[in-house]
Amino acid sequence: MFNIGDRIVYPMHGAGIIENIEEKEILGEMRRYFIMRMPIGDMKVMVPVDNVEEVGVREIIAREEMEEVVDVLKGNKTDMPQNWNRRYRLNMDKIKSGDIFEIAAVVRNLMILDLEKGLSTGERKMLNDAKQMLVSEMVLVCDLDLEEVENLIEEAVSTKEEINIED
Repeated sequence: MFNIGDRIVYPMHGAGIIENIEEKEILGEMRRYFIMRMPIGDMKVMVPVDNVEEVGVREIIAREEMEEVVDVLKGNKTDMPQNWNRRYRLNMDKIKSGDIFEIAAVVRNLMILDLEKGLSTGERKMLNDAKQMLVSEMVLVCDLDLEEVENLIEEAVSTKEEINIED
């Protein structure tokens, strides 16, 4: 169970900090919710307390693991189906997993694909959504601001050089 102040990841939404636990009546049903503040756009998300395991809510990764995320971003594009529909479904499954390493691989692959031949509207939206999820967790783990994290991702994917995420 999570507590106020915990930093968690809500798959398909991103990472945030639990600011409160409230009981609310929605559609005639009283339920408890984590009120989570997202670092991007100062948005708040309500996460049903009794659904956290089912939807895969997890703690953010440790700072030491962030080097591995950056290594994934610096990696080469992995083989993906040529058919955009299959590629889209495969990438969506990775994003839905909530696994930051899988999301980083999707971001890397789509950014490289965009440079090589451009993305469809659907894949561009997917890239933006996946990048937002990745950025939200990296901001909380690395204690960097939004712009610094976006630059770090851009640099990792485009240059493949050693990047220092320490303060």
